[in-house]
Amino acid sequence: NAHFHKDWQRFVKTWFNQPARAERRRNTRQKKARAIAPRPLQVLRPAVRCQTQKYNKRIRLGRGFTLEELKQAGINRHVAKTIGIAVDHRRKNRSMDSLQRNVQRLKEYRSKLILFPKKAGQPKKGDSTEEEVKLATQMTGVVIPFQQPEYVPEEPRAVTAEEKKKSVYVAMRVARKDKYLVGFRAKKAKEAAEAH
Repeated sequence: NAHFHKDWQRFVKTWFNQPARAERRRNTRQKKARAIAPRPLQVLRPAVRCQTQKYNKRIRLGRGFTLEELKQAGINRHVAKTIGIAVDHRRKNRSMDSLQRNVQRLKEYRSKLILFPKKAGQPKKGDSTEEEVKLATQMTGVVIPFQQPEYVPEEPRAVTAEEKKKSVYVAMRVARKDKYLVGFRAKKAKEAAEAH
């Protein structure tokens, strides 16, 4: 008792163009690679943590490096875009671990980078030598790939007496309130200093 009364053939979605599209995308990538050679096909991106507690053990490629990371690596934010480094002015560094990891990534990239002079035979400061320029080959795939950090779960142990005394909830509430009251307390201290 099949109820085929709804002209179902109109709603069938075919995907016969998938292999041709894949070939077209590959040809486009190869065409771009030839056009920009010997520059790499992809830009350098930062290593960032995935979101949420479920996935934050993993590291993935982010959108771009923060201005703080570029500053610590000694690279100008405007120059970075011209030498194949992605920049994201909105991302913030919330831990020293990620900041140092990405600064190290930038420094490694800078040390391996072969920078062609704008005019052949007239290299400027920071440009590569003629011998280095001859050795340049085009890089495909991820620029400076990274390994996933090995996750070692903590062994179960008994809760210590000191840990029982402390309340993480209270500590977080106090820290939050302290952050909120910074301006009020600064204003109060200023007024008190002016009154004396």
